[in-house]
Amino acid sequence: MTTDPIAGDLHGRGLAFPLRLGPTGALAESAGVERIEESIRMILGTRPGERVMRPTFGCELGSLAFAPNDPTTAHLARHHVETALRTWEPRIEVVRVDAAPDQVDPAVLLVVVLYRITGETVPRRLDVPFTLEHP
Repeated sequence: MTTDPIAGDLHGRGLAFPLRLGPTGALAESAGVERIEESIRMILGTRPGERVMRPTFGCELGSLAFAPNDPTTAHLARHHVETALRTWEPRIEVVRVDAAPDQVDPAVLLVVVLYRITGETVPRRLDVPFTLEHP
């Protein structure tokens, strides 16, 4: 968790996702960059229609679960991720999204999100492995 109180206030502060216990035994909290990256993972891991009160929230990445791990799937993944993040995460600017089969596990499509936090100049990288049911 970040120790910068200003960054935490600017980028949000709240219960960590996924829920877990912190060092004191209470529910863990997150703030700053950690909070934003948890949000990105939550957006990408939620299929539209899963949230009753916000049915359009999420990313269509899950619709590719049974697709082959090939360039077409990678292209669709890039499109779905970029669209979802531009729609649902206003604290970042998406610089680029890349997707390619993982070099170690053929069942994994590795999605790489390059993003810039609003107000910052240096881009950050978040790797999100996406497991396909049939590589």
